[in-house]
Amino acid sequence: MSGLCSERVAIVTGAGRGLGRAHALALAAEGAKVVVNDLGVGLDGTGSGTGPAQLVVDEIGARGGQAVAHGGDIATTEGAASLIRAAVETYGRLDTLVNNAGFLRDRMLVNLGEDDWDAVLRVHLKGHFLPLKYAAAHWRAEAKAGRAPAARVVNTTSGAGLSGSVGQGNYSAAKAGIIGLTLVAAAEMGRYGVLVNAIAPAARTRMTEATFAETMTAPDTGFDAMAPENVSPLVVWLGSAASAGVTGRVFEAEGGRITVMEGWRPGPTADKGTRWSPAEAGETALKLLAEATAPEPVYGAR
Repeated sequence: MSGLCSERVAIVTGAGRGLGRAHALALAAEGAKVVVNDLGVGLDGTGSGTGPAQLVVDEIGARGGQAVAHGGDIATTEGAASLIRAAVETYGRLDTLVNNAGFLRDRMLVNLGEDDWDAVLRVHLKGHFLPLKYAAAHWRAEAKAGRAPAARVVNTTSGAGLSGSVGQGNYSAAKAGIIGLTLVAAAEMGRYGVLVNAIAPAARTRMTEATFAETMTAPDTGFDAMAPENVSPLVVWLGSAASAGVTGRVFEAEGGRITVMEGWRPGPTADKGTRWSPAEAGETALKLLAEATAPEPVYGAR
């Protein structure tokens, strides 16, 4: 390996399995000291246990790297604050935060309960916000003390957040919110040496292998396009000092493909210079839609 993250300290949330585990191993392989966070919950967010995080720590250690486990709930104030403290108190610094934790509770909207909505928004969106908040506070203090960091944040959105996904209204809303959070954090924290980006990965994890079983099945031979390890090289680069100047961007990563997502941009427009009547507004909207690029279909729509 190139040692791209040598001397850096990285946190990865939801790192006990799947993408998070792959990111933690890849960061450690490039020289980072890693805080492996995982609450050890089931696919629906129930239960708990630090076993998965410790297994990843042991795996990193067996490969000659350094890591420590953290089993706190990062969607709580204390859990998120203690996560940042774990990095600083164990290794003396924090350079990279990879927000990855999440789970699913899929339902069509008419069957989606308030508890299932709140639980998914809590872990995905609040679970990004709180670690980011406390990491940002640490880095701001470092910058004000004259120790300007080369800090990096990699958030995890999804194709569901970019285009929507039938049966995943809660998950899609949370992942779309993460994009907005990424843009604001990038704008606010740049002055302190903090760069913030997001990835929308497609890979085989506990959250995808059942829902998209046919697509996610590993091939018997050849390149395994859905292996989570395919996404981690981009995460490592974004989490390293080599990504200087890259902030406020969203990338899709799948197999051997990396795409820069361009987000919402103004399309066809019309300005009457005064108020429209409802009929005029409708006629104009239809004309503009005829000139506009059609949106990507919502995944799973019939």
